[in-house]
Amino acid sequence: MTSPAMDAPPDWAREGIAALLVLDPDFAGIEGRAGPLPWRRRDPGFPGLLRAICGQMISNQAAAAIWGRLSALPGALEPAGLLALSEEALRGAGLSRNKVLHVRALAAAVADGRLDFTLLRAMPDEAAVAAIAAIPGLGPWTAQVHLLFGQERRDVFPAGDLALAAGLTDLKSLPERPKPKVLAEMALAWAPWRSLAARLLWHHWRHVTGRPAGEAP
Repeated sequence: MTSPAMDAPPDWAREGIAALLVLDPDFAGIEGRAGPLPWRRRDPGFPGLLRAICGQMISNQAAAAIWGRLSALPGALEPAGLLALSEEALRGAGLSRNKVLHVRALAAAVADGRLDFTLLRAMPDEAAVAAIAAIPGLGPWTAQVHLLFGQERRDVFPAGDLALAAGLTDLKSLPERPKPKVLAEMALAWAPWRSLAARLLWHHWRHVTGRPAGEAP
């Protein structure tokens, strides 16, 4: 799968959203204002994590454009194929020099077995984040975004995401955007449905800013 699918939330997510609204009623009006939550999925393996790297520290629109070019390169969606691509080809797709290093580090880790997606799926959330973040250039945000969209985990919250901080600030009329540590502490109130809280906050922020309901982080 080279692009995210957008469907209606599965039954477990609708049940989780109902539980989340009890935990925090401020989430109750989001879908009424922004429309039904589109359910975004990514490939649970190498392509999905590669896609998350493309989204690091840039806008959704720029990330989508880079992903479109990168995923079109022959072999790019397989670790061995990506490692065979030249730096010029990867830079030509729009990757920065640092991101070229990051995608190659990911491909090498998968190719030599240091990162096994089957084992990753069986790990608890914190252990899975640590396993991904141990690869150079793949920090907690990249790991959490992959686990949220690729593995559809239910209680992962990328507290370092600026759009989540902005969305929560608007939703709750906070005096300032919470820093990642504060945001992570606030998100504890939404466990065990923090992934759903993140999805709703992104949905809310897209609506507030007038952006299309396209690709998430």
